[in-house]
Amino acid sequence: MDRMLFVAMSGAKETLLAQASNSHNLANVNTPGFMADLNQFRSMPVFGSGHPTRVYAMDERSAIDFTRGSVQSTGNDMDVAIKGEGYIAVQAPDGTEAYTRRGDLKVDANGILTNGEDLPVIGNGGPIALPPHEKIEIGNDGIITILPEGATPEALAIVDRIKLVSSPSEDLIKGEDGLLHLREPAELPPDANIELVSGGIESGNVNVADALVNMIELGRKFEMQVKMMKTAEEMDSASSALLRMS
Repeated sequence: MDRMLFVAMSGAKETLLAQASNSHNLANVNTPGFMADLNQFRSMPVFGSGHPTRVYAMDERSAIDFTRGSVQSTGNDMDVAIKGEGYIAVQAPDGTEAYTRRGDLKVDANGILTNGEDLPVIGNGGPIALPPHEKIEIGNDGIITILPEGATPEALAIVDRIKLVSSPSEDLIKGEDGLLHLREPAELPPDANIELVSGGIESGNVNVADALVNMIELGRKFEMQVKMMKTAEEMDSASSALLRMS
């Protein structure tokens, strides 16, 4: 009975982990540039004394869904979306370089160009810092042009260029910060072939219908595991009663 209980308990635990990942995807349906996590269950043998005749379930994030979301027009000149493949380089919370497709850009109180997660956008020489300006334009090639405060309309100045990169999907992993990182610690070089689309942002690629169906399936799997634990308890009680009678 203890073995049956262990298998059911481990299955329930891993089902809850899968449900948490699925809920995380659903919670980010409206997050620009979000890439959904893909999960799968895998059978793992139980090693111990004797031959490993039993297995338990293990949930794992096998991959990331690199499918691109749709580009939604916003009319905001600070919103950009990547045309085709590619990523925007940003500074992760730990100070390293990371990559994202989120392009809802803004300028913070310190003049640093950031995205919707308040992460600094990286340019040719690190995070992009903008001087006081009256107007800002972001070209399709990522070049940032501003009209300085108090300047005449023809006094446009190029400040920096957003670092746009490309990489095979198999070389990228999603960190705990939700950003993409290279599997090996390194920084990607700029790719001049990547273009931006101004006035729009890329939506997340979460399929709401699939996520909701998956939520129902995982809920039923969890109920089944709980019923197995209850059955193991009942069988154990019945066995104890028989032993007392004998």
